[in-house]
This record gives sequence, C-alpha cells and structure tokens, in this order.
Amino acid sequence: MADIICVIGNKGGTGKTTISHMLCQGMGLLGQRSVCVLTDTCREPLDPAGRRYLVADARSREALTKVSSKIRSLDSWMGVIDGGGNRTEMDRNLYGLADLVLLPFRDSHEDIRTVIRDLEMFPRAYAVPSQWPTNIWQREAAEKTVDEFLVRFADRILSPVATLSASKHLLQKTIPASLPSPLVNASRGIARQVLDLLQISFEDKDDPASEDQDARPGTDHGSAMAMAA
Repeated sequence: MADIICVIGNKGGTGKTTISHMLCQGMGLLGQRSVCVLTDTCREPLDPAGRRYLVADARSREALTKVSSKIRSLDSWMGVIDGGGNRTEMDRNLYGLADLVLLPFRDSHEDIRTVIRDLEMFPRAYAVPSQWPTNIWQREAAEKTVDEFLVRFADRILSPVATLSASKHLLQKTIPASLPSPLVNASRGIARQVLDLLQISFEDKDDPASEDQDARPGTDHGSAMAMAA
C-alpha cells in the first residue's frame, strides 16, 4: 500500500503548498512515484505535464475520500496531501488519515506560537522550518529563536528548507522544461528526510542536473489518478 503524507498547520502562508510540491519533485528525483493532492479551495489545479509526480484535485470531501482510497490501492506510491491553512477540522481529519504529518513554519514568533500549538495537538507530527533565511545573520537569529521556544520538540524538527525564489516554478500552472539546481537540490533534501522518517530505502544518484523524462510517472497511472479525481 502507498504511504500518505499530509502537510498541514493552522496558520496560512507557511509554505505548505510549496513544501508539498517540492517534496513530490524530490521523491521523483529519488526514484519514488508520488502524487500531490490539492485540497485548498482557493487554489486551482496545476498541469502535471513535465513534473516528476502526478497531481490530483480533491477540493471536495467526496473527491478527497476517492483520491485517498485510490492512492492507498497503488503499490509503492506516495500521496502528499496539501492541507491548506486555517482549517483546524480538516487538519484533524488529515492527521487521522496520514502515515506522516508535516507542519511547515516560518521564522516569525506568530508562526512559532502556532506550530507549538499544532505540535501539541498532533503528537505524531514533525515541524519543518520553511522559507528559512539564507543570510548568515538572519539564519543564526532564526536558529536561536527555535532553540529558545521549541527546545522540547527538538527531536520533531526537520532540517530547514531555505527561501528559494525558484520554488515558484513548481507552483506555476505549467512548469519550465528544466528547473534551477538550487530548487532541485532542496527538493531532493526534503524528500530524503521524509523517506528516512518512513524508513523507505531509495536510490540517490546525487545528480541535480538530471531531469530526463524517463524517470517521470507513466501515462497509465496518470489516467488512473485522473479518473479517481
């Protein structure tokens, strides 16, 4: 059966959608088949062409049930569900569905207050520092804040995902033919962490320039997911 990863959190604007797509892109780079599931009614479905993963539209309760059931039936797949923000009841439902839960948060006291509440509410969840500063001074300040306020959750905080202007490429309706190396590397990095947490072995050729079409999902599974949605 497939594993389902839910990217949730009560606060909006923490990078849940970006993390979801980066994670799926990274899964593809590591030889894993995945589908990114849209649940946020404020967003439009994206074109799957050129991506290393499939996309599914599950913006209604009925569609989410159907898509998640379809994902579970696929052998050795990953389903990454983008939960959207400010939907506590939806977060609770997705938490019950998930094999792994991720809680992105940014470098702000408001985000940290919210992620503390979410970590307490969802004891199996892991926090992901998202859109993390790359400037050395800002990064040190951010790390100091995390050490101060999140020390009791230290074993449930993943390595930061740095701010990348290139991440917007994955959120475009249609993505470019090739992606910048920093985005490829960051996508691979978050995928490695998740696969390690799930104790899933993978092949990492460590080739950020590799974007050959052969590693992308086939049309047969794409058609199956389209019917599920």
